[in-house]
Amino acid sequence: MLLHIDNDHNRFRQIIKGKIKENLRKYISNGEMIGRRGKELVSIPLPQIEIPKFRFGDNGRGGASQGDGEPGDPLSSEDGEEGAGQAGNKPGQHIREVELTLEELAEILGEELELPNIEPRGKKEIVTEKDRYTGISRVGPESLRHFKRTFREALKRQIISGQFNMDKPIIVPIREDFRYRSWKTTRLPESNAVIIYMMDVSGSMWDEQKHIVRLETFWIDTWLHFQYKGLVTRYIIHDAQAHEVDRDTFFSVRENGGTVISSAYELCDQIISADYSPEEWNIYAFHFSDGDNWSREDNKNCVDILQNRIFPKVNLFGYGQVESTYGSGEFIDFLDEHCKEAENVVLSYIPDKDSIYDSIKDFLGKGR
Repeated sequence: MLLHIDNDHNRFRQIIKGKIKENLRKYISNGEMIGRRGKELVSIPLPQIEIPKFRFGDNGRGGASQGDGEPGDPLSSEDGEEGAGQAGNKPGQHIREVELTLEELAEILGEELELPNIEPRGKKEIVTEKDRYTGISRVGPESLRHFKRTFREALKRQIISGQFNMDKPIIVPIREDFRYRSWKTTRLPESNAVIIYMMDVSGSMWDEQKHIVRLETFWIDTWLHFQYKGLVTRYIIHDAQAHEVDRDTFFSVRENGGTVISSAYELCDQIISADYSPEEWNIYAFHFSDGDNWSREDNKNCVDILQNRIFPKVNLFGYGQVESTYGSGEFIDFLDEHCKEAENVVLSYIPDKDSIYDSIKDFLGKGR
C-alpha cells in the first residue's frame, strides 16, 4: 500500500514539474513564491480548475426593465449592502500549493532555459564533511537502532534454536540481536564562489524597477547555488556614492540622489582585491541600473575600471538595464560600444517583468 502511495506521489510531482516548466515564464515574473521562499522551500501556487455551475436567479423579483424603480436605483438585491453583511458560510476559491526544494527549482530552470552547467575557474575549494549511513553494526546508540534488522536477527536466532512457534509467532529480541546503523564521514570538496550584486538606487530607480531586480537576483542565486555549494553573496548600492549593505537594505532602501556608476565599480574592485583572489574564487558581478549616469566622462571611467580591473578577475560580469521613465538609458549602449569584445561580459535589457525570463538566459546561458 505504501509503495503505491509513494509511486502516486512521485508521479504527481513529475506532473507538477511538467506544468511548472510549461509556465515557467509566468512563474519567473511572479514575485509571490519569493515571499514564501523560507530557508529551503519555494511554494508555487497552482490554480484549481473550476467546474462550471448554473446559478439560479430570484424568481419573482422581475427581470430587466420590469417593476417600479427610479433612475439611479441599484440593480442588486436589497439585502446586499456593501460592507454590511455578516460572516458568510459559502465556500471560497482555493489555490493548491506545491512545495519544491530550491534544487528542484534550479533543475527545472536549467532544463527549460537550456542552461549549461558552469565550469568553475577558481582553484580554492571548501572541504565539507558529510555523514552517510553506510552499514550495520552490533554496537551503537539506541537512537540509531535498526529495528527491522534487529527483529530479523531475533527471528533467525529463534528459528535456529527451535524457539520459534509458527502458531504463536512472537519475536523477542535480546541484547545480542540488536543492530545499529553505522556511518562514515566523507570529505567533499566544493568549489568556492562569490556573487557581488550592485544596484543603482538613485532617484530614477523606483519600487517597480527594484522589484524586477529582486526577482532576477532570486533566480540567479537559485541557479548559482545549484552549481556551487560554497557561495558567498555581497551587496552594493550606489547613487553618487557606493556603500556595501546587507540583503534587506539592498532591496528596501530608497535614495533620491544623483548617479555616479563608477563609485560602485570602484567598491566592487576593492572588495574583490581584499577578499577574493581570482586564483582561488569564482567571481560573479552583476550590476542593475536604469542607465542614467551623471556624465559621459564617468561612463569612460566605468569602462576603464571594468576593462583593466574587474573583467580580468571575474568569471562573468553582467549588466542589466531596467527601463525607467526618468532615466536616459544610454549606459548600456556605451558599454556595448566599448566592451562587446570581452568574452565574460553580458549586457541585458530588461524593460519589464516579462523580460526577466530572457534576461536570465542572457546572463547564465554562457556557462561561465
